[in-house]
Amino acid sequence: MTRPKGQKRFAEMKRMIKLTDARLKAKDRMKPKNHDKKQEKKNIGEITEKQVAPVTSALFFRYNTQLGPPYHILVDTNFINFSIKVKLDIIQSMMDCLYAKCTPYITDCVMGEIEKLGTKYRVALRIAKDPRFERLPCSHQGTYADDCIVQRVTQHKCYIVATCDRELKRRIRKIPGVPIMYLHGHRYTIERMPDAHGAPRI
Repeated sequence: MTRPKGQKRFAEMKRMIKLTDARLKAKDRMKPKNHDKKQEKKNIGEITEKQVAPVTSALFFRYNTQLGPPYHILVDTNFINFSIKVKLDIIQSMMDCLYAKCTPYITDCVMGEIEKLGTKYRVALRIAKDPRFERLPCSHQGTYADDCIVQRVTQHKCYIVATCDRELKRRIRKIPGVPIMYLHGHRYTIERMPDAHGAPRI
């Protein structure tokens, strides 16, 4: 029985140009497979080198051995502002939280941020200029404190970071062995530090 001329064959596929066809443009053309196989054979015998970040000697697994009284606490701009809002004495509240002597540290960029806020935050500026607060000089350009604090904490594991900024807390959580102090229910609390017996348990 003959098939009518107009009728299509069953399950007939369209003819397609191969990706290696010369008629295709260079960007659409597929590279010949034998070239990749040769490259793979070469790479099998080779030893690949990886760059691994050096691990600090301050850590015993995740426990930071460099942390101990007197504690060195890096203070962020919003930590001072929130402390004023809830009427907390910064140094006294830190000592109540950690049951030990605490030395708050303020970087030049944090001081610059507070000065930029203007006269509305003059109380915060007066607290930041307290002689009990240690000043840390900054060598970088600008007054953006978050990058400075993260860089400092990565290099030196002896600091506790005091901040209420969510973004900064998220960045510091990625660095092992650095505790974060923040405000919770009109008190200071600290995370990632088992030795802080005065901190409220959440």
